[in-house]
Amino acid sequence: MEIGNVEEWISCQIDVGSLGRRIEKRGGDKGAGMMESQWITEYSHANVMDKRPRKRARVNWDVTAAAPPPKVLYCAQQVANRCGPNQLFASSYYSEEIPRNASPPWRDDDKDGHYVFAVGENLTSRYRILSKMGEGTFGQVLECWDEEKKEVVAIKIVRSIHKYREAAMIEIDVLQKLAKHDIGGNRCVQIRNWFDYRNHICIVFEKLGPSLYDFLRKNSFRSFPIDMVREFGRQLLESVAFMHDLRLIHTDLKPENILLVSSEYIKVPDYKLWMRSTKDTVLFKNLPKSNAIKLIDFGSTTFGHQDHSYVVSTRHYRAPEVILGLGWNYPCDLWSVGCILIELCSGEALFQTHENLEHLAMMEKVLGPLPQQMVNRADRSAEKYFRRGVRLNWPEGAASRESMRAVWKLPRLQNLVMQHVDHSAGDLIDLLQGLLRYDPSERLKAQEALRHPFFAGVPRRCGYAL
Repeated sequence: MEIGNVEEWISCQIDVGSLGRRIEKRGGDKGAGMMESQWITEYSHANVMDKRPRKRARVNWDVTAAAPPPKVLYCAQQVANRCGPNQLFASSYYSEEIPRNASPPWRDDDKDGHYVFAVGENLTSRYRILSKMGEGTFGQVLECWDEEKKEVVAIKIVRSIHKYREAAMIEIDVLQKLAKHDIGGNRCVQIRNWFDYRNHICIVFEKLGPSLYDFLRKNSFRSFPIDMVREFGRQLLESVAFMHDLRLIHTDLKPENILLVSSEYIKVPDYKLWMRSTKDTVLFKNLPKSNAIKLIDFGSTTFGHQDHSYVVSTRHYRAPEVILGLGWNYPCDLWSVGCILIELCSGEALFQTHENLEHLAMMEKVLGPLPQQMVNRADRSAEKYFRRGVRLNWPEGAASRESMRAVWKLPRLQNLVMQHVDHSAGDLIDLLQGLLRYDPSERLKAQEALRHPFFAGVPRRCGYAL
């Protein structure tokens, strides 16, 4: 498997989506008045809890060099015919020569408020752009060289739209709170720095490897071995427990937001696929060389005391109390963990749906009927999903026969696990039943889950030697 820069989504994603599975877009207004002065203030991440960016006069390192402008190719929709089929960066310039330590010419942002850049240009005199790593609703992520620390970093450049700038400032506060208490930096991605450049909040992160979802995708969605899933689950629950102890709720846990620390991998025989194959040749699959992971994307993180009445979580990992409008709290993260563990074992998302009624029907098919007390307390907007307030309006309310088939083909939880797990299936089923309890008050807490027999006697952060 080739794990390239484009596939390595770094920790800074705010709902980056699942590479075609789900993206929730939001609109906004573009900032004005930036032709007279630009936001260029740079901050050390250790001293910004109570600071916000302020306009400041242009300084020497941000003055455009007097040298002739570099030769560039602008690759965008209006010149799409000049770009190759594999050209991914529609809002980027590609520069042949950029004066070192000089800022690029001022350019307008694209129509969506994304920063327009050229590979080889600078973001302040400290960071030099090496490549584009990804793009999402929030903005884009660039791989850059840190001239001061002499290391490669990932920089999240937020769109120049007010609400995304505000969300970025909240995320910075959360990241700093996490960094202050995460001694050793083993649980969550580490913020290195942040600065405000030309009306774009830029957050500098350590550069990590690909997400677990990207690794699955590049591996043709072949599942991870159960022992590796066990170690991923342990680390994930440790990170969630750490956040909950700080009174923080992630609210958007999913494989896209769990990154491998290293991009290194090895090839091992895929005996399951080989046994099902009619060919005599041995088939291989890729596995991470190291199991170390870190949690990313804290743009949707909330504090335990804040309002919890709105919809959270990416659809596939959304807890039933969110769908029913019952309010949510820390247990919604544990439901997401349960869905993630099943996906890592099977290679596929458990609830592949985009509609509430179908989602609830899938839950009942896998886990059994919803508790009557939750049905009785459902929000008025969710009452339409039930017949006379007693049972789910399914299959009568199904949108299509395809929807009915999608629900019908799902197995019970026990059968689903046993289809993909050779050993430890009993312990895993019991753990998942605790994480996927409908009633959030009865759902396992992160610390309780870590004490489950499924995690007993397994060395931490195991890996596969070459």
